[in-house]
Amino acid sequence: MSEITRFATPLGGRAYPPFSMAVRHGGTLYVSGLGPVDPQGNIARGDFAAQFDQVIRNLHAILAEAGTDMTRVLKTSVLLVRATDVPEMNRLYAAAFDAAHLPARTTSVVAALPVPDFLLEIEAIVAVG
Repeated sequence: MSEITRFATPLGGRAYPPFSMAVRHGGTLYVSGLGPVDPQGNIARGDFAAQFDQVIRNLHAILAEAGTDMTRVLKTSVLLVRATDVPEMNRLYAAAFDAAHLPARTTSVVAALPVPDFLLEIEAIVAVG
């Protein structure tokens, strides 16, 4: 049976919310929905591009901790709170992922995210090993 490894970046765990940032089982890493919070707990309120950049930085950090990288991302789910951000998200997304390694993707516009200042969240399924 494959071992299960849980990651709670930043190192040292997190008291709230109660979930792992990522869980590895066998050769697959499941990354929770990542919000635009920097390591100091700051959010670029109202700035979609800055929030997207922070989410991608957070994804890079988790992937590095798990021993993988952006070229191994198999699928993402992008949650947006404003439909008007879709064109900007597509532009930024194209810059964040190498064209030769674009993952499958679902994009949804939702009524709200758990943190009211979040304009987006991205979750991912990633190959490891």
